[in-house]
Amino acid sequence: MLGRKANRRRVESRLAKLRLPNVALGWLARVRTIGLSSFLVLALAGLLAGARVLLDQPVHKLIVEGTFQRVSSLQVEEAVAPDLKRGFLSVDLPELRAHVRRLDWVDQVNVGRTWPDTLIVRVTEHRAAARWGDTGLLNVRGELFTDHAQHAYPELPNLSGPPGSENEVARRYLAARGRLAEADLALESLRMDERGAWTLVLGGGQEIRLGRRDIDVRLARFFDVVAPALAGVLGRVDYVDLRYTNGFAVGWREANAKQLTAAARGNDG
Repeated sequence: MLGRKANRRRVESRLAKLRLPNVALGWLARVRTIGLSSFLVLALAGLLAGARVLLDQPVHKLIVEGTFQRVSSLQVEEAVAPDLKRGFLSVDLPELRAHVRRLDWVDQVNVGRTWPDTLIVRVTEHRAAARWGDTGLLNVRGELFTDHAQHAYPELPNLSGPPGSENEVARRYLAARGRLAEADLALESLRMDERGAWTLVLGGGQEIRLGRRDIDVRLARFFDVVAPALAGVLGRVDYVDLRYTNGFAVGWREANAKQLTAAARGNDG
């Protein structure tokens, strides 16, 4: 009996020496877990890739939506035709949108997919607010959206200025448009010359000379003082010069008419 117990103790002692530390066991368990996770990830990726191949069928239908006046649905279809060679899921929607945005008169584009094989393109056209120079057009946000308009659009006012001044001139026009409507006045043109001097021409051909300084103050003077004072005789007016510190001057169309000057002191351009 004593011999057996001694042998058992010696065997248990040897086994104890062979036992791995807890850290090693934890590491082995972690390796097994990582291996299983990697396998699951790879399996899932394979399933997704296979599903994409099965689902990425050719685009069979294109729907173009919008209220078209300047852009045709045929132009939109031609712009996106190269993109339709890809599969339903492979079509690059941002790239397709960019192709349509390059068309003249296209302001906004939304694109989307409808299962299983349809693409939808929704187009919003620019709303022209004014002409720019000889052939350009500005939208209602004052942005130059085309510089080679094919039509004259004589019903729109003409804006002009040095290169790069489009936003500034458009902003000035958009700010004055409401006051012009309130005064029942039409605008023929608004221009800023190379020196930065502003001239506004009304629908009847009257020049409103604003100069280079205090443009907002001078416009307010025109609408608040000059326009009401000349309401009954505006058709006889050739120009109104507001380049004065506290007044204005009126030039009449009749050759021998007397020029009216009100507080015309300190003409400062």
